[in-house]
Amino acid sequence: MNRRFGQWPEPGRKYPPRPGVYAIIHAGDGLLASFQEAPYPELQLPGGGIDPGEQPLAALHREVMEETGHRIHSLRRLGMCHRYTFMPDYGRYAHKQCHIYAARLGRRWSAPTEPGHTAVFLPWDVALEKLAVAGDRHFVARYLAGA
Repeated sequence: MNRRFGQWPEPGRKYPPRPGVYAIIHAGDGLLASFQEAPYPELQLPGGGIDPGEQPLAALHREVMEETGHRIHSLRRLGMCHRYTFMPDYGRYAHKQCHIYAARLGRRWSAPTEPGHTAVFLPWDVALEKLAVAGDRHFVARYLAGA
């Protein structure tokens, strides 16, 4: 299922595609999220951009490890959504193509290695309210509904 969340693209502005992959990491009574301190403090699903030549699932494992220090397993694709947004870390606009997976929490290997990120366990109801991205909240609701 492909959905669009957030603002419509501004007419005349270029939004180069930026594929990314994110995970709803089931951790019992809630999920494992990532708290990003800057440029805006927010809770988000762990994940991020797929580097050129990188396979999507390899990118997901890498991003989750960088942002949370945890391994994941038992991945299942849930869908995809689109966002047209400004990426302050990169100083550019992008058409984010967000592939969303469900995963199970694995072993913690280390502290997060990506600066400004902290692993946070959120109860399901808190995640539905506090995750910063509407697409993240949408897919968590679908996941909980058994979709």
